Amino acid sequence: MTESNALDPEDRKIVTLARSVRARNGVPEGAAVRDETGRTYAAGSVELASLRLSALRTAVAMAVASGATSLEAAAVVSEADSVPAEDLDAVSDLGGAGTPVLLAGPDGVVRLTVSAG
Repeated sequence: MTESNALDPEDRKIVTLARSVRARNGVPEGAAVRDETGRTYAAGSVELASLRLSALRTAVAMAVASGATSLEAAAVVSEADSVPAEDLDAVSDLGGAGTPVLLAGPDGVVRLTVSAG
């Protein structure tokens, strides 16, 4: 486990953004990604009758729709113990296999860091 204060400031920022989205929207998970220019995109999970997207896939889609061509890092805030393969695939598609994905609990403590690929 990594206290959020021990993280790089830019990684701490995406964890904080993901945590904020989760709390503000009352959704099971929040996520944020940082693109190659340092811009960030934050999103919550989407659950509609016709559309279900994880927070991380939603954040990646927002980055792509905004013109991002790569990702530097991603963060997910969730009670889950792991990041689903589909989410890692989405991050890898845009950022490459080595893109770090941080998984934090609702308290903001990073429990796991994995590579997207």
